[in-house]
Amino acid sequence: MFSGEYEHTIDDKGRLTIPAKFRAKLAEGLFVTRGLDGCLFVLPPDAWEALSEKVASLPLAQGSARLFSRMIYSGTECKLDKQGRILLPPPLREHGDIESEVVVIGVNSRLEIWSKKRWQELITRMEEESGLIAEQLASLGI
Repeated sequence: MFSGEYEHTIDDKGRLTIPAKFRAKLAEGLFVTRGLDGCLFVLPPDAWEALSEKVASLPLAQGSARLFSRMIYSGTECKLDKQGRILLPPPLREHGDIESEVVVIGVNSRLEIWSKKRWQELITRMEEESGLIAEQLASLGI
């Protein structure tokens, strides 16, 4: 399980150092793709396989399913280099509005990479809407 929040920078070549805490789980490889809400998803092989199976089972005739499939499968497979870095291709960095400062967060089975600016905006929104979020979750039994 991934959890935590870590600030990092992207180097001039578009490489991100993955927090040391997460590297062992990603040692066999990982998949980086466009995520929801303007972030990037980083998935270890087991989480990628689980998501990929679900996406593959979506109905081809449904437009939103095709769009989601394109979004998810347009990512890239990669491995950590010896320094624990991954290369984030320009199209993925553009999706996440990522320039140099990022925040890497653990979200259970995946990591999310956020531009620092977007993450700060999301934190503000979460804090402003925390009461409403709590009410909605209560209706789900949480």
